[in-house]
Amino acid sequence: MITYTTTILKFDKKGEKTGWTYIDVPADIAEQIKAGCKRSYRVKGKLDGFAIAQVALIPMGNGHFIIPLNAAMRKGTGKKKGAMLTVQLQEDRNEYELNADFMECLADEPAAMEFFKTKSLSYQRYYSKWIESAKTAATKTKRIAMAVSSLAKKMEYGEMLRMQRDLKNL
Repeated sequence: MITYTTTILKFDKKGEKTGWTYIDVPADIAEQIKAGCKRSYRVKGKLDGFAIAQVALIPMGNGHFIIPLNAAMRKGTGKKKGAMLTVQLQEDRNEYELNADFMECLADEPAAMEFFKTKSLSYQRYYSKWIESAKTAATKTKRIAMAVSSLAKKMEYGEMLRMQRDLKNL
């Protein structure tokens, strides 16, 4: 486990990353975690006392990576942009398991499952994590239904969300 201290940062204008809160993982630290790797990989550890797992390191060039801090991480650490953070990291070699309820519903809809399986693992994880991030059982159920229905129609994630937004605005 590698331990270091860093400052929480936030992108002002950085394309799709605009507004992201993140921490820097310098090239020398990333090299100690997973030598020679220049592509995204998963880590686990702690941000101060807040445990993390299956968190992606995003490459930014020259061996340098970032870890985006989502709302749960910010709340868990109780810290915002500019605060110091003690970081403990190691490679997370555990395989991510897709949400079981979602997979069970996909199995009942062959067209949705077939389209879902054509997508990359990161795309599949994105759906699963979106479903798991629901705060209530009702929201989780709604998201599973939306995902299965949209996948059966061969819709991409963004298309699905835009369609739902447009339906709400009618």
